[in-house]
Amino acid sequence: MSCLTQRSRPKAPQKLDIMPRSKEIQEQMRTKVIEIYQSGKGYKAISKALGLQRTTVRAIIHKWQQHGTVVNLPRSGRPTKITPRAQRQLIREVTKDPRTTSKELQASLASIKVSVHNSTIRKRLGKNGLHGRFPRRKPLLSKKNIRARLNFAKKHLNDCQDFWENTLWTDETKVELFGRQMSRYIWRRSNTAFQTKNIIPTVKYGGGSVMVWGCFAASGTGRLAVINGTMNSTVYQNILKENVRPSVRQLKLKRSWVLQQDNDPKHTSKSTSEWLKNNKMKTLEWPSQSPDLNPIEMLWHDLKKAVHARKPANKAELQQFCKDEWAKIPPERCKRLIASYRKCLIAVIAAKAGPTSY
Repeated sequence: MSCLTQRSRPKAPQKLDIMPRSKEIQEQMRTKVIEIYQSGKGYKAISKALGLQRTTVRAIIHKWQQHGTVVNLPRSGRPTKITPRAQRQLIREVTKDPRTTSKELQASLASIKVSVHNSTIRKRLGKNGLHGRFPRRKPLLSKKNIRARLNFAKKHLNDCQDFWENTLWTDETKVELFGRQMSRYIWRRSNTAFQTKNIIPTVKYGGGSVMVWGCFAASGTGRLAVINGTMNSTVYQNILKENVRPSVRQLKLKRSWVLQQDNDPKHTSKSTSEWLKNNKMKTLEWPSQSPDLNPIEMLWHDLKKAVHARKPANKAELQQFCKDEWAKIPPERCKRLIASYRKCLIAVIAAKAGPTSY
């Protein structure tokens, strides 16, 4: 008898205890609840029509009555451990000394009884626009250097474009076989730090390097000379003798062309100055500690990147790759660098002769 009673008992319709997962569907369901409620239906009727728990219907309607919306509102979450006072102290300390580490900041907060993880400190600084970055390397500038840079920029700011297009830009640089130009970051899994593909091989004394002298103008790159042995005034004068005038002819500079060189002692020595005078080479006065004013630095970056991409195995290959890649630099690249040179001068003036992004 009991079995028959159980069989004949109808099952009550199940109501949905869980709201749909999609946010859009959830919002549509809440909106539907409000629409039915506004038509005059009660909690029980809405619950039956939509298959929702009556408590869910009541909560949706209560929220709508209180806030005028059924959209999820921002929640307060867990209270932050970094107080407004602690945040001001963090910002003040890193603004005063950008080299302050998160560990040092952690100890500083501990002195005002705020105990947080150093990752929390980094996140809070990030929310205030302060992010950890590698500092850029720039030459140290004395007051004398700053005055000279500012005078140079102001003096040449309004020079005609023809003047810069007839300037032969020169410089020396060292290209290393295994240098700092290689990648600083890699992607790897845990416990694979010492796998061959995840290390940067090092060799004593850099594994070999090549010192080169190069020149260029708006019309393209000139000659590139490999410097063997120690560079002194005599070696420098021989480089100028063998490479400057052929490059001037190759680049088709006008008779009024000017030679740019930095203030390295080999360039400004008494013997070199006399040699330049005797060979009737007019030089551009140059402020010390100003590689950002020399557009050839951009070409050195291009050269080293291209050379290291070819992975030279020895110094002989390194020398050959330097010559090959220097010759491949397109004239359009040189032309653009000189065309935008005035912007470089403007940047120096805007920075009050301090470091610039060039």
